[in-house]
Amino acid sequence: MDLEQRLARAVAITGEAAGVAMGHFRRAPEVEVKADLSPVTVADRATEQAIRDGLARAFPGEAIFGEEFGFSGEGAERWIIDPIDGTRSFIAGLPLFGMLLGWLDAEGPALGVIRMPALGEVYAGGRGLGATCDGAAIRASGCRRLGEARLFLNEGDKLAAREPAAFARMVHAGTLRRMAADCYPHALVARGLADAVIDYDLQPYDYLPVGAVVAAAGGAMTDWQGQPLTMESDGRTLTAATPELLAELVDLVNG
Repeated sequence: MDLEQRLARAVAITGEAAGVAMGHFRRAPEVEVKADLSPVTVADRATEQAIRDGLARAFPGEAIFGEEFGFSGEGAERWIIDPIDGTRSFIAGLPLFGMLLGWLDAEGPALGVIRMPALGEVYAGGRGLGATCDGAAIRASGCRRLGEARLFLNEGDKLAAREPAAFARMVHAGTLRRMAADCYPHALVARGLADAVIDYDLQPYDYLPVGAVVAAAGGAMTDWQGQPLTMESDGRTLTAATPELLAELVDLVNG
């Protein structure tokens, strides 16, 4: 099956699973705290199971790595799932949580889907396929200068506490800054509505599906040194509309 067919099926699978997540949204789901102190709800687990079931039907035997249920199957090629990216937003009733699904092959992130169930939007893209929002082609902006950039700072509380010197520089960068979290700011870069995102403390299921969509839209998502993201990256990421803007972000975060 080629990448275009894989992407179409991935979009359909997340579309079916979106109903599971929305069935729990704003209904005060019971919250547990995982070992890493992050929250999890029955919605996270049920949504991931729905995605896994869809993948098993469409791609029997293929390896899967998900936030809630870990690895199943073997091989470097695998599907990667974040069923609810932004569980804290989900718990608080904020409609900016996402659903992430990606496919990794021998070359890295090959395709990705960012579905925003409460907003009714789906972003999708793959290597050589371009990127779309709700089926319409999208493209990252041509912004090349940080001083002109619309910049999102994700996980600002963690950045301020753990990277205070870098954060002090970040809050004066760009022409427009917004504090945010989770996947949606990255989707806005792919759509050309924002230009850059600085993010922190992510896991592979947070950044690899998103990075595939951003790259398909002509942008880039890397680590803080400007290196490609892998399963072993440290969770500090940069998203930029152009290589020139990415280079300025690397300089900014590293002083």
